[in-house]
Amino acid sequence: MHGEIAPGQALTLRGIGKEFDVSMTPAREAVRRLVAEGALFLSSSGRVSTPELTNDRIEELAALRALLEVELSSRALPRAHMALIDRLQSINMTVAEMVTKRDAVGYIRSNLEFHRTLYLRAQAPAMLAIVETVWLQLGPTMRALYGRLRRTEPPHYHKLIIAALKAGDEPGLRLAVRSDVTQGLRMLVS
Repeated sequence: MHGEIAPGQALTLRGIGKEFDVSMTPAREAVRRLVAEGALFLSSSGRVSTPELTNDRIEELAALRALLEVELSSRALPRAHMALIDRLQSINMTVAEMVTKRDAVGYIRSNLEFHRTLYLRAQAPAMLAIVETVWLQLGPTMRALYGRLRRTEPPHYHKLIIAALKAGDEPGLRLAVRSDVTQGLRMLVS
């Protein structure tokens, strides 16, 4: 989810077990679950790897993000309060710090924390679970995207999201979230 593993990178049960200090059984179960969620790919030969997403798949996942995350943000708006807005501003400062440090994994981690913090206010656990599954599938690809962008500033859409929350501006919030979750993925398919 956080882009710690590159697209197409092979994984072994033994390696997973060693990294997380677990036996083969929990490693195998975790791999099965992640394959079922689309976060890992299992070839016919039994090779496990992170998915290498096609342009069509990236566009499909971007469309899902645009639909679900916009809806989650809209549902969160009536429950937004100053403590939430302050928390989002703090997380966004961490996003900016990760950009300055050129820390791709830190950037992805803090960016997802920004979105998840907002979406938790929607009180829609089924929708959030689906969004997190999409994030799992996109993690390695997001890492590849970050490497291409050479970003030097945090996403300005986060500031627009925060401003819309402060103003209670639902159309502005929906537009800012839609733009934020799709703009980077569009660059992958160009």
